[in-house]
Amino acid sequence: MIRTALALGLAGFATAAHADVLIDNVSGITIGEDGEIDRFTGLWIDDDGRIKQVLDKGDRRPAKTDFRYDGEGRTVIPGMIDAHAHVMGLGIAELTLDLSNTRSLDDALAEIARFARENPSRPWILGRGWNQEQWGLGRFPTAAELDRAVADRPVYLERVDGHAGWANSEAIKRAGVTAATKDPEGGRIERIAGSKTPSGVFVDLASELFIPVIPAPRPAERDLALMEAQEKLLSNGITAVADMGTTMADWLTFRRVADRGNLKVRIMSYASDPETMEMIGGAGERPWLYGDRLRMNGLKIYLDGALGSRGAWLKRPYADDPGNTGLPLIEPTRFRNVLSRAALGGYQVAIHAIGDAANGEALAAMAELKESFPGDTRWRIEHAQIVDPADLPAFGANGIIASMQPVHQTSDRLMAESRLDPARLEGAYAWRTVLDTGGKLAFGSDAPVESPNPFAGLAAAISRTGADGQPEGGWYPQQAVSRKEALAGFTSDAAYAGFAEGRFGKLVAGERADFVIVDRDPLAANPQDLRQTRVIQVWMDGEPVWGYTAK
Repeated sequence: MIRTALALGLAGFATAAHADVLIDNVSGITIGEDGEIDRFTGLWIDDDGRIKQVLDKGDRRPAKTDFRYDGEGRTVIPGMIDAHAHVMGLGIAELTLDLSNTRSLDDALAEIARFARENPSRPWILGRGWNQEQWGLGRFPTAAELDRAVADRPVYLERVDGHAGWANSEAIKRAGVTAATKDPEGGRIERIAGSKTPSGVFVDLASELFIPVIPAPRPAERDLALMEAQEKLLSNGITAVADMGTTMADWLTFRRVADRGNLKVRIMSYASDPETMEMIGGAGERPWLYGDRLRMNGLKIYLDGALGSRGAWLKRPYADDPGNTGLPLIEPTRFRNVLSRAALGGYQVAIHAIGDAANGEALAAMAELKESFPGDTRWRIEHAQIVDPADLPAFGANGIIASMQPVHQTSDRLMAESRLDPARLEGAYAWRTVLDTGGKLAFGSDAPVESPNPFAGLAAAISRTGADGQPEGGWYPQQAVSRKEALAGFTSDAAYAGFAEGRFGKLVAGERADFVIVDRDPLAANPQDLRQTRVIQVWMDGEPVWGYTAK
């Protein structure tokens, strides 16, 4: 590895063909080789960006290194790993309309109108983040209401969870959707009461009716979106991410940016469909590319929708919508065929399942196919939000990873209480039970559905409370995890969930020197203080990539 003064901002580095680095005088924290918390005061990093030695206070420092960085006693933790996010979605969200902070329908309409005025050349107004629950609306918004903000151009806005779209009348017209249009399998067109006329919201696969008419981002726009996403992730201390639902266009964007030497964040990709998976990954071993920066890991399969749009597939009807059990998105036989197809190719499978029926179906299929695929499959269930308590032990029994997002519990708490009865809430966001019954957890954010801030996730995981400290004592507090388990969920266990153990995720000898300097000890801060954690610097492969200023 050639390190230059430009890369590190350090005088003298430009003359070294190879360089090793001593990070010294730090208060270091990591999950150690034994799975326990290990504290250290220094890292000796080799010229390939891997950790040569982890140093304790009394250990002799190397006599000569190319560069010594004095951490001045600050806290160092492993680079955080987001085990479930949508990288390009996060970047595109930075470039389009964001409604996530709106608190009422009127507030949202004003924001949409403002955005349209400020962007008169955009042929479509696109964005995301609306949430009728947050608005206290008690129903979905309508096309007629959206027309009040913009009527002369098509508008299409994704719900905060990405499982529903809100369109104005012009967009519906462009898509050719009428009262005669049938609900697609796995989707639902919301209708005006007493008629078949589309009301303006399209749930789950019904949103695909707009794909042919919404202009796709150009390559240059995609590249910019990826750079925006990386900045957002790095500024939150995230050095690696599992990208859920990678399309061919996404993969080509990752490769273009990496070919220019600008791919900083490590991306573990899960393809959007089997064809994309096989086109990218082919047969045989799939290598890590660009120095462990990119790999096609496997396949993302959707079994159901989301709780907020009542698309999550439940065993019994919604408490607030009798007769509706949600939307199964794939037929059981086809689901097993797709799962088998991926496993036969050596691909890892990540299954989106939110409702208890979807989770039950995923767990049952994995148990049925376990004997056919006895190797190290590490099958994952993404979200695993509402699980029948009787089904929870199946995670441990079948070696299934529960890839969960702690902040969903705090964001969705009130909505979950309205959608479900108390008996079903016993299996909601059941982190502790998953671990206690032998399962494994990996933590993430589902960005851009939620903020990618992992410290908010850590705080939620250990307290079961939101940013407002509510509910007092935590929501079903028996399901909280320890600080060590929460840190592992965002580091070592998230790496394991993506077949990256031994490469990154821990600050131990032989792994990549990816670490974050923060302003407080996450194992000592209370939940409210933990949420306020400030990222000072981010280093990858022993080089600063964010926040570093040469002295």
